[in-house]
Amino acid sequence: MCLAIPARVVAVEGNVATVDLGGSRARARLDALGEPVQVGDYLLVHAGFAIRRLDPADAEETLRLFQEILALEEGP
Repeated sequence: MCLAIPARVVAVEGNVATVDLGGSRARARLDALGEPVQVGDYLLVHAGFAIRRLDPADAEETLRLFQEILALEEGP
């Protein structure tokens, strides 16, 4: 099973985006996406390739839910 986490685009250089994944930076190829990407967009990235651009509200809600799950795992 693969779990994709929304990644926020912090830079675009040609066909490669630099994305922020919870404070870590990674590079994502944009070849498979087929649509323009801008700084501030949210992407799902798999194996180094952006596979989908996300609605910002949906991406932020998903990130909020992940934070809730992590808080539950940490306990009181």
